[in-house]
Amino acid sequence: MKLTVVGCSGSAPGPKSPASCYLVEHDGFRLLLDLGSGAFGSLLGLTDPARIDAIFLSHLHGDHCLDVVPFVVWHRYSGLSSGRKVPLFAPSGADRRLALAYDGDGATLTDVFDFAVVTPGKYRIGPFDVETARTAHPVECHAVRLTAGGRSLVYTGDTGPCERVVELARGADVLLAEAAHPPGPGIPPGLHLTGREAGEHADAAGVGRLLLTHVPAWVDEIGQLFAASAVFSETELVRHGATYEI
Repeated sequence: MKLTVVGCSGSAPGPKSPASCYLVEHDGFRLLLDLGSGAFGSLLGLTDPARIDAIFLSHLHGDHCLDVVPFVVWHRYSGLSSGRKVPLFAPSGADRRLALAYDGDGATLTDVFDFAVVTPGKYRIGPFDVETARTAHPVECHAVRLTAGGRSLVYTGDTGPCERVVELARGADVLLAEAAHPPGPGIPPGLHLTGREAGEHADAAGVGRLLLTHVPAWVDEIGQLFAASAVFSETELVRHGATYEI
């Protein structure tokens, strides 16, 4: 299994990276985890959009889903699309919400996507065994575990401290975890993780490696890395364009 960081900036695109988007490949199958604001341009530099076999959206906040819009534009008007519908897995209502983001009149996007509603449970997407769990976030959001070839990757999506995410990640080879909140008083509950909390989740789950992501441009990313590493030593801060063999 191969992971490529298409975008990793938290809450909005930043000067060094677009917002959340991750390409996961196995046996020639290409799955996108999220397609946040600014990510489509970066995706064009990494792969042919016609080769994306499926998309999984953790939730419908703009920094995780808004570049579905240019993805649709490319498929409709570039002349390079095969015309094959792309399976899109997302929370309930994604078909309507994304159609409104594309066009205020809410015209359907079913010429480009085959929509599937995600609920907590187990699925199959291409070569991946998929398991999802609801996270601690103000809107419906799902963490996802992908298993293929005897290896496993867990992506938190957005979450505050959450035992369900720990259980989903138990024994995984890699935990790709958000770390959007800086330490300090007044942290809103049920929204995001601090660096230390991400490390605590990785330690509690007994994962092999922690990859920190979703750090906003206005948060000290090195501070987040140090805080997580103090709890869980096998921690790395992801970078835009980086690849990982899992």
